[in-house]
Amino acid sequence: MSRLLRGIGVSPGVACAPAFLVRLDFPEVPDRAVRAEDVELEVRRLREAVDFVVAHLQELGERVLQRAGPEESRIFDAQILMTQDRDFLAPVEALIRKNQLSAETAYEFKALELRNAWSGSARLRERLADLHAIQLRMLDRLMGGAGYELWSIPADEQVIVVAHELSPGLTVQLDREHVVGLISEEGTRTAHAAILAHSLGIPAVMGVSGAMASIPPGMMVLLDGQNGTIVLDPTRDELDEAKTQVSRRHRLELQLEAILDSPAVTPDGRRITLMGNVDLPEEIETAIRVGAEGVGLLRTEFLLTGRAVLPTETEQADYFRRVATAFHGRTVVIRSYDLGGDKFPVTFKAPNEANPFLGWRSIRVCLDEPEVFRPQVRAILRAAADRDIQLMLPLVTLVEEVEESRAIVLEEGESLRRAGIRAAESVPVGVMIETPAAVLIADRLAEVSDFFSIGTNDLTQYTLAVDRGNARLADRFTPHHPSIVRQLHQVLEVGRAAGIPVSVCGEMASDSLSAVLLLGLGYDRLSVSPPALPLIKWVVRTVPDPAAARAAESALAAASAAEVSETLRSVVGEYIDVRLLDPRSALPGRGRVASLPPGKAS
Repeated sequence: MSRLLRGIGVSPGVACAPAFLVRLDFPEVPDRAVRAEDVELEVRRLREAVDFVVAHLQELGERVLQRAGPEESRIFDAQILMTQDRDFLAPVEALIRKNQLSAETAYEFKALELRNAWSGSARLRERLADLHAIQLRMLDRLMGGAGYELWSIPADEQVIVVAHELSPGLTVQLDREHVVGLISEEGTRTAHAAILAHSLGIPAVMGVSGAMASIPPGMMVLLDGQNGTIVLDPTRDELDEAKTQVSRRHRLELQLEAILDSPAVTPDGRRITLMGNVDLPEEIETAIRVGAEGVGLLRTEFLLTGRAVLPTETEQADYFRRVATAFHGRTVVIRSYDLGGDKFPVTFKAPNEANPFLGWRSIRVCLDEPEVFRPQVRAILRAAADRDIQLMLPLVTLVEEVEESRAIVLEEGESLRRAGIRAAESVPVGVMIETPAAVLIADRLAEVSDFFSIGTNDLTQYTLAVDRGNARLADRFTPHHPSIVRQLHQVLEVGRAAGIPVSVCGEMASDSLSAVLLLGLGYDRLSVSPPALPLIKWVVRTVPDPAAARAAESALAAASAAEVSETLRSVVGEYIDVRLLDPRSALPGRGRVASLPPGKAS
């Protein structure tokens, strides 16, 4: 058995502790019938269980509100809606009455039907963790369990939790003092549990295939939530190496802190604009603290996550104003709702598609659903009355999509003017370049766009035909593939010829080695994850322009991703200790060390 496991690092930090396996398997539910006179009692038991679970989920939501923030707490709104769903509960009650079944027997039967149906839907699989958690609580309550904690960790121990899948409800119950790391077989960086782990400061690795079978309970595990590695039963030398790596990261952090207020200028005097990507409101403060020069990508999907109703126009406008005001007049680029794939709100009646990432998503949803898109456009215009706000359209593949969106912006601007509502008449409208199709028609898109921003995550996914959320294909998902490098070069050349700004806002810009490649290609505007910004600024200020250009020239002529990566490591290595620059992480550890054995590491 290999002692090294790999997954996706979703929350940085280093931890070493015994493994605690959480097996949240569905209980054996007996096929139990009841007497006719007891049928209504079983229906009442079902409804009581629903009320009990809903109350507990509300309690969990309050706990998340205190520990992580209001946006994360809304995750439980979705679970509450799912628990109370009459479209599911009515058939359960009907089964109890018609077949005289016990509440748990009928519930388990219908729950199994739903789980099987959702498992076959790529769009719904991401919500299976929530569904799983709800049904576990319901069955536990109906079969006489306490209904609160389905597992418990000894109060006097520190452990690394290992599970098949981590639900948000399970994650938020974790005590940071006792749970020092998380490992799960399922999940990606965008999973709700990953977001919560990051917010709670718990190092985590997800997508670790076979973790439950490979890690015995109680085995000592060394976890690095930055690069996604797990070492089983680590040796003294491996622990010492972990300690050395943590020390290197800590020294680098001190260097990064020292340049927070310094400009992002290369050694040759070229000024680079470093903006921030903002997913959640609590990241605004971090982005400002590390010196982000505005927001190059303000994601808006969190406004829909787990909500029972769509956000109002005013609610959105207030949030957009809040962000723009926080950045004191600097540019804020708002991406319209990037719905679809695995990102549909609970209340949204979306189609079941065989290939959702190739289907109805992003700008296609916005243009087809004016009751979703137009209020967002109006909110942007209202917030832009006296602020530098821009609108960015995701996953554009047709010139007509940009033209139609621009027409909507003008129509809503005129509508607001007629209504006497203070708002901008229009805003700059740009395009996210995320597909080979957009690259190939970039010259035409430039004619109807005010700016380009390259989303390297989807561009890589669609170019290489590799699912970016598939842990098994993680090694194949790389923006260093020569096809990506050449497209980056091509789009920048088109933008320059058209006289419009071109930036990169995908994860590639947050990776230090890749940032050098982008600088060498000629990019002077990057939008990065806020925690990564100090490191990217340090790299900008350290690697000379001629060296970056040399790396880019070699990358354009390379035959493989490995060759591109090796070229970058070689060139950057002339100026920086590349051991500090993990190519799969946006951040060198953030100095967070959860638990390492005393005397061996710290």
